[in-house]
Amino acid sequence: MSGAADDIVRGIMTKWAAAFSRLDADALSSLYSRKALFFGSNPRLYRGREGVAAYFSALPRWRSSAVQFTDVITEQASPDLINVAGTASFDVDDGATKLSVKITWVIVREDGGWKIASHHVSSKEPLI
Repeated sequence: MSGAADDIVRGIMTKWAAAFSRLDADALSSLYSRKALFFGSNPRLYRGREGVAAYFSALPRWRSSAVQFTDVITEQASPDLINVAGTASFDVDDGATKLSVKITWVIVREDGGWKIASHHVSSKEPLI
């Protein structure tokens, strides 16, 4: 990744990974838009920062948790919108199977900063 959009996304991913490593629901939800739509690892749609915080608060309290973002592609669709696609690989608890998912974000300029407005993860394995 290189360029202004890439720098913005890299910054958000760095903050996201640090907050995820602590399972800090407040820090994670602060990275999202007030109007965010969020599909995580369960079938429920979460809305807004409160919904995002509820999702992360309900996750198991693993002894360790880490995420690595790879294969990241960014497209600045407009001056105030960045599309992001990539892979998120989650490593929770020593010896547990690593979970890798496809991830897409839509990042928007909101209140003078950049926030995740749409978050969606899906299986890397073919569904059909």
